[in-house]
Amino acid sequence: MCSIMGYCSDEVEASTFMKGFERTISRGPDDSRVIDTGHGLMGFHRLSIMGLTPEGMQPFELDGSYAVCNGELYGFECMREELCKKGYRFASNSDCEVLLPLYREYGTKLFAMLDAEFACIIYDGDSQSFVAARDPIGIRPLYFGHDDGGAMVLASEPKNLVGLVREILPFPPGHYYQDGRFVRYCDIAGVDAVCTDDLETACGTIRSKLVAGVHKRLVSDAKVGFLLSGGLDSSLVCAIAAKELDEPIETFAIGMEEDPIDLKYARDAAAYIGSHHTEVLMTPADVISSLEDVVALLGTYDITTIRASIGMYLLCKAIHQRTDIRVLLTGEISDELFGYKYTDFAPSAKAFQEESQKRVRELHMYDVLRADRCISVNSLEARVPFGDLDFVRYVMALDPQMKLNTYGKGKYLLRHAFEGTGLLPDHILWREKAAFSDAVGHSMVDYLKEYAETCYTDEEFEAGRQRYGFARPFTKESLLYRDIFEHHYPGQAAMVAGFWMPNSAWEGCDVDDPSARVLANYGDSGK
Repeated sequence: MCSIMGYCSDEVEASTFMKGFERTISRGPDDSRVIDTGHGLMGFHRLSIMGLTPEGMQPFELDGSYAVCNGELYGFECMREELCKKGYRFASNSDCEVLLPLYREYGTKLFAMLDAEFACIIYDGDSQSFVAARDPIGIRPLYFGHDDGGAMVLASEPKNLVGLVREILPFPPGHYYQDGRFVRYCDIAGVDAVCTDDLETACGTIRSKLVAGVHKRLVSDAKVGFLLSGGLDSSLVCAIAAKELDEPIETFAIGMEEDPIDLKYARDAAAYIGSHHTEVLMTPADVISSLEDVVALLGTYDITTIRASIGMYLLCKAIHQRTDIRVLLTGEISDELFGYKYTDFAPSAKAFQEESQKRVRELHMYDVLRADRCISVNSLEARVPFGDLDFVRYVMALDPQMKLNTYGKGKYLLRHAFEGTGLLPDHILWREKAAFSDAVGHSMVDYLKEYAETCYTDEEFEAGRQRYGFARPFTKESLLYRDIFEHHYPGQAAMVAGFWMPNSAWEGCDVDDPSARVLANYGDSGK
């Protein structure tokens, strides 16, 4: 990961800019640079992943224009080759160095051309104005706000903007910003025409596109590792990578000391694919002592996100401290595409599709946010193969009737796509879905709830929750998270859409806890 920031005003003081910019140096500890465009400041904290030489340091400059980008641009080599034919010359092997030449050639049309996870800010020297853009899913973070004078300020994380702007909001994924307005260049969840492929054709395509998505994310000048929970999604990513690479991959898993559900499955998967596997154990004291740090680094009060982040944060912290790995592949986004425990209750295929579209459009505030912050705060980079744009487009376009759980097993399409390939043992490939916050050990969530109970009396809880009109807390646990959030991000609750919960309008989903554990169909997920 890297950190970028742009203050679009020629009146900003350097000290004001640095006050915000220095808060995310952990995203890019290798080098830092701030430049004055003459009409505003741009900053870059570097985590060296591609093009490790000093020439790969940003901001990049081209004839008075500048660019900073936190991203991975897949297939940039072909773009660079074509640009060289047009007379452009490159000083580094950094993928992001192609941005300014592409912008000169294609303007804002370039963003729709990218196969990438990215957030970027460009200063156009010709028009003396700023342009910014974010990838269609929002895998790379970008936030914005306006200072008291109305100037636009952009940054990788909301913590960069606290105290600098009035209201902090997420930059909308799949949009670019130019001349004071946001323009959508890609709605990745939208479907122009339903794909009518039959089951076997669809599963074959799912398999080939996911393999391609993993393959392109293995390209790195820095060392790559893998998060392996033992669930279907991360196990598939690891198994595909293990087959693609010539040497054993390094995998990592975490669980509670007393009841780590996932660890045994991760151990089995690692043994099967032949990875070098590391287990990390966490204690109740680790969970409680890390809570405030986790809420502060996430910038959310969402219950699901915070619960699931504690284990991920502690695991990534251990990876950072014990290894020289710089890039981590993860299994996020599969649930929103293929369904989760609560989508078994979808009343129709149309309702399933609408829910999937809603979740994909909001991912940047929840699971994608979790992966980014837990990994980047530990000076690592996240790559998400299930977020491959070609893969997402295809799965979203499939007939939603095919994605409904009419097979007696959730995510049937994904499981069947790899059935018979030998990539994973059957007890992993067909394992029941378990939420990460539960699967690291049911006791973790129980400890968090018990701790929250000690923080408020019933009267204090009722009075405390009434302070918040937007996304009002409804349990002592949710009030605790909101109070911590407000301490670090006062008055900024609207930068999160609300609580990530099952669709309460569906029968069987009107629950008071976001964990799949409370659903009637949880079944064997916790075993």
